[in-house]
Amino acid sequence: MVTHAFAGRWAVRLATLVLWALAGAVVLFWALARPGQLPGLAPLATGQGPAIDVAAVARLLGAGAAARPAAVATAAAQAAPVSRFVLQGVLAGKASGGGAALIAIDGQPAKPFRVGAALEPGLVVQSLSRREVHLGPAPGAASSLTLQMPRLP
Repeated sequence: MVTHAFAGRWAVRLATLVLWALAGAVVLFWALARPGQLPGLAPLATGQGPAIDVAAVARLLGAGAAARPAAVATAAAQAAPVSRFVLQGVLAGKASGGGAALIAIDGQPAKPFRVGAALEPGLVVQSLSRREVHLGPAPGAASSLTLQMPRLP
């Protein structure tokens, strides 16, 4: 009887030791591993992030219209039009009358715009293809801006 109880206690102790050793090995592996060396995990992408609305950040931090620094005002005014528009999807169909484009403007959620719809005064969706949208001042005029879908890795 005594040997059976004694062996049961040592089995629990041994199982506990094995589990703690396994946990330590996992922590050591993740502490020493580099992102490029881990199988099945890719390093973080360092592509462009979403466009930052400088004026909105200034308002959020408490800057009023009169108290806004000149550098913030000029940076917001000189924002490139391409960075304001992000093409997130194209719904091009032959039977749908030209389809629609899902475009996010100034970091807002994407909205669908049909061919001929105005994104803002003086800028309309002229035409669609599978991966790009042509924008311009009027439906028949030369396109002044082309938005392309990002390539998937």
